[in-house]
Amino acid sequence: METLPFGAILLLWLLGVAVLIWPILRFIGVRLIGNDEVGIVEKIWSAKGSLDGQIIALNGEAGFQPEMLRGGIHFVPGWQFRVHKYPLLTIHRGQIGYVFARDGKPLSYSAEHANSESGQTLGRVVAGGDFSDVRKFLGQGGQKGPQRGILREGTYAINLAQFIVITGKDQIHYLPLGDKHEDVNIKKMAYDLESMGGFQPVVIAGVEDHIGIVTVHDGPSLPKEDIIAPTVGDRKEMPHYHNNFQDPEAFLAAGGYRGRQYQVLTEGTYFINRLFASIELKEKTVVPVGHVGVVVSYYGEKGKDTSGEAFKHGELCEVGERGVWRTPLMPGKYPFNTYAGIIMLVPTTNIILKWVEGEQGSHNFDEHLSEVSLITRDAFEPLLPLSVVIHIDYMKAPSVIQRFGNVKMLVEQTLDPMVSSYFKNEGQKRTLIELIQNRSEIQENSSQSMKTKFAKYDLELEEVLIGTPHSPAHDDRIEKILVQLRDRQIAEEQQETYRKQEEAEGKRMTLNAARAKADRQTALSESEIDVQIQVNQGKAQAARAEQEAKKTVTLAAADAEASARTGIGQAIGVAELQKAYGDPRLMVAKEVGTRFCEAIASGKIAIVPQTLMQMGGSGGENSGGTNVLSDLLTLFLADRMGLVDVKPGEEANPEVERMKKQIMEPILKEFEKPKE
Repeated sequence: METLPFGAILLLWLLGVAVLIWPILRFIGVRLIGNDEVGIVEKIWSAKGSLDGQIIALNGEAGFQPEMLRGGIHFVPGWQFRVHKYPLLTIHRGQIGYVFARDGKPLSYSAEHANSESGQTLGRVVAGGDFSDVRKFLGQGGQKGPQRGILREGTYAINLAQFIVITGKDQIHYLPLGDKHEDVNIKKMAYDLESMGGFQPVVIAGVEDHIGIVTVHDGPSLPKEDIIAPTVGDRKEMPHYHNNFQDPEAFLAAGGYRGRQYQVLTEGTYFINRLFASIELKEKTVVPVGHVGVVVSYYGEKGKDTSGEAFKHGELCEVGERGVWRTPLMPGKYPFNTYAGIIMLVPTTNIILKWVEGEQGSHNFDEHLSEVSLITRDAFEPLLPLSVVIHIDYMKAPSVIQRFGNVKMLVEQTLDPMVSSYFKNEGQKRTLIELIQNRSEIQENSSQSMKTKFAKYDLELEEVLIGTPHSPAHDDRIEKILVQLRDRQIAEEQQETYRKQEEAEGKRMTLNAARAKADRQTALSESEIDVQIQVNQGKAQAARAEQEAKKTVTLAAADAEASARTGIGQAIGVAELQKAYGDPRLMVAKEVGTRFCEAIASGKIAIVPQTLMQMGGSGGENSGGTNVLSDLLTLFLADRMGLVDVKPGEEANPEVERMKKQIMEPILKEFEKPKE
């Protein structure tokens, strides 16, 4: 048989000795505590007796002792003490540990607290929130039950006989005492904390646009007239700055109340005891572009009315006071506590309201509006569709909300009856045809007339738009009237078309003439040149004629002078001839006969007339030399005037007699002159 090495034999021998002597060592008080452990000491018996309703023995009584054993070898008599070893408590990163104290004072405010009041739900924070020193905790008035203080990430040596630490639904660290009722309560607490996410810090991410609404579950109750707790200790410079509800003691010392808080949490990470305050995430209030937010606040002191004496529809107050804030919120995102009030959005862009069944504007304020029912002067009952464009001044939006409650109530309770009544009155003044034909005039007049009425309600009327009246269901009489109007219009348009066609035909003829003229432009140009040539030639001939006339005048003047001289000579000759003839009439007759013969010869006049005339008559005293001449002259004049067909014995032509007289009178006067 193979023998063991000496070292192994020595080790086995030591182990055997230890096994044999360990009970003896334990009995005499030797305790070995690891560095990652704590030893909770329980005193089995004591000469000072046992505890009366307590768990921790502060004065050496029998029971759990406030001090713990840390890592190392300790001498604790086994016949008097029992040591319970537990590992150190570790709180991981991003985790919260809740503490429940088994021993301490009851949950009520002590007399030295200024806001002393019954109804406390959590134990006060004492000893700087350190739960590692049980004696210090109890000595400074630590209270039993769930604690306001929490454990953040780290490793702690906790006396699990005094404190129960919960770090998760299934992570409950405590020394069992055999109390089933306690076990049930602790497990329920762990479940409630798990359900509200209480083992993780409150994280509000900016990308989600959330805010945290805080409800405090500890502290004095709100006054009966308030519905939300006022903000306290929210700035670092304040003596009781509670750092966004992460320090419950500072919050209560600052005068905080239990209940829903006006102050909200914005973006960040908060280690808040969920047994002290629960957090509800809400979206931020967004006032979009084209709107303002009118705040109706349920929180704050009653302020002074700023609406003025002329405003009789309520009060407007300053920002932060209770009531309707006179200053609206501009477009943007706001961490507004919607439990402390509401923000009513009021459009500042144009609002289109449609009085048309089944149609709504973009803001949907007119979903219950329909066409206005009219009765015209000629007893028709058309339905009139309307569209009204209004605008609300952003600074007057609070007064609109104060007066009407909201924009939809304004439309349905005020604008609808006002607009309907106006157009009903207008419809009674006109026939159906006038209502249709004068639509533009009615539209313009209504816009001007209703602007004053809208201004009384702090509204700006931009425009009124009127549609085409139509019949109610199962009534086609108005449509028949419209058909007749359309037929009439078509006829008028046809007449206008014919007139336009006639004008077009005239313009076409003008165009054709212009085209023809253009085609003959060369000929026209040549003819115009010819005309100009003729005009120029005429002017040249006129100039020559003028020169000839001047020449003729000059020659005539010379001839006249010569003729005058000749006449003088002839007069002398005539006088001599008269003396020779003895009777002037004979000389004249001779001269006339001579001139007559010369005229016949030079004029190539037929000597024998085409018509023979028998002339007769009695001679008078002076008829001997003139009858034949007269007859010859009569015959000549008659032939030259085309009157040669006068028969003998007929009356002489008056015109011939007039001309003969005109010729003969000068001759006879010459004969009748006395002889010299």
